[in-house]
Amino acid sequence: MKFKNTFLWLSVLLLVVSCKTNPFTGESNLNFVSNDQLFPASFEQYNQFLDEADVVRGTEEARMVQNLGQDIVNAAERYLNANGYQGFMNDFRWEFNLVQDDQANAFAMPGGKVVIYTGILDEAQNKNGLATVMAHEIAHALADHGAQRMSAAQLQQLGAVAGAVAVSGESQSTQQIFAQAYGLGTTVGVMLPFSRSHEAEADRIGLTLMAIAGYDPREAPELWQRMQANSSGQAPPEFLSTHPSTQSRINNLTQWAPEAIEEARKYGVTSFK
Repeated sequence: MKFKNTFLWLSVLLLVVSCKTNPFTGESNLNFVSNDQLFPASFEQYNQFLDEADVVRGTEEARMVQNLGQDIVNAAERYLNANGYQGFMNDFRWEFNLVQDDQANAFAMPGGKVVIYTGILDEAQNKNGLATVMAHEIAHALADHGAQRMSAAQLQQLGAVAGAVAVSGESQSTQQIFAQAYGLGTTVGVMLPFSRSHEAEADRIGLTLMAIAGYDPREAPELWQRMQANSSGQAPPEFLSTHPSTQSRINNLTQWAPEAIEEARKYGVTSFK
């Protein structure tokens, strides 16, 4: 009874805290970390990262990253204003930096802090390819994926504590089995799918934003085809990964590109850069 009551309480808590609406999907998402809590810490960490990184400044590529990022943010603001979310980005402090690093990677931090590594520029090849990368990262920030992951991790930890209390009267071996099963089950069955869903959501939102900004979403699958061709082919199985497989992303982006083009037409975009 004690075990059941504990997890009933956790279920009720989950329903209570899952109340922040995603402006792009209309869905209610797990998020109980406020911007007031998260953004200042994010900005501080971002500045610390830049202090230690080899930031590229004043070059044509650095300016392209900054200008393209601002194009997509402007598109996001148009979308949000048109859909009843005026002022949604008031607390965001957008910043786009190019960092000298051979990794074919990029990342975004809560509140609008984005880093593009020079290693991904060869994969991007052109502005549409780079727009695919940057719109994906901007979408992560706008959809509050960082706060959602923090919220989920806190609930995972809370569940582990509650479960440990529930089996505290059992044998040591039973407690160890529970801890191992809970850790593996919640990671593979909950946290990793949660992360993959964020990646797919950022891909889809990003396509819409880049299209509204005037960049061709039909070139997004081509970026991932290049990434696939240049990879070592040693990625883990999708169910053990934080990201969808490259082929899944190619398939999804190909399917979603026409939707993004249709959405962009609502904003008067009839041709792409």
